[in-house]
Amino acid sequence: MKPNAYDIKEKIGVVFQDVAVFQELTVYENIDYFCGLYIKDKKKRKQYIQDAIELVGLEEFRKFYPKQLSGGLLRRLNIACGIAHKPSIIFLDEPTVAVDPQSRNNILDGIKKLRDNGATILYTTHYMEEVEIICDRVIILDKGKVLAAGTTEELKELAKIEEKVTVEISELDKKYMEEIKNLENVDEISYNGNILLITYKKGKNNLIELIDYLKKESIKYNKIYSERPTLNDVFLELTGKELRD
Repeated sequence: MKPNAYDIKEKIGVVFQDVAVFQELTVYENIDYFCGLYIKDKKKRKQYIQDAIELVGLEEFRKFYPKQLSGGLLRRLNIACGIAHKPSIIFLDEPTVAVDPQSRNNILDGIKKLRDNGATILYTTHYMEEVEIICDRVIILDKGKVLAAGTTEELKELAKIEEKVTVEISELDKKYMEEIKNLENVDEISYNGNILLITYKKGKNNLIELIDYLKKESIKYNKIYSERPTLNDVFLELTGKELRD
């Protein structure tokens, strides 16, 4: 792309992992500056700035300077600066790193709105739960190599486990752990901090059979729930590593 290819650049929005805003400008002035690189019409730009501020929830902070904002608010400002000109393609590089839960939810809600409004979003993250919330198609990379690609459901089919069951049990004798391990379809079990985690290779009635076993052995439990493999499980199977930077 040539430096003067503004007709292409105005269709692209980029939000880097590192916050890149001007400390001497207010929230409103920062967004106005970046939006003004592409939108020259003042009336149109004013509306675009307002839309961006509302999208990321900075209405109460428009006159604040960056140094007055929390880390989460700074990230929201960073996003607003990158998308204020309403680009059709948006690159987001780990926009929720090191932010509080409230800001994280706000950022994710804003990204979903951009997606639902028709923008194409390329989203980079180590948080697999965010991928499941936002992305239609997923690529798993490890050391620059593509290991898998597809929809979230297609990738989950790559997991060797069919089901995970989590049980909260105050005390569990090793005898029962061995018996549970020998139940049909059980792949692995672990028991840490009063949490029993069982993974199954296959089967559709695993939870019912486990409950019947616990009842038969008079083993008391507080909570029990079943879930399908997550993208995090798929990542670990493909790479053999914990998620990392």
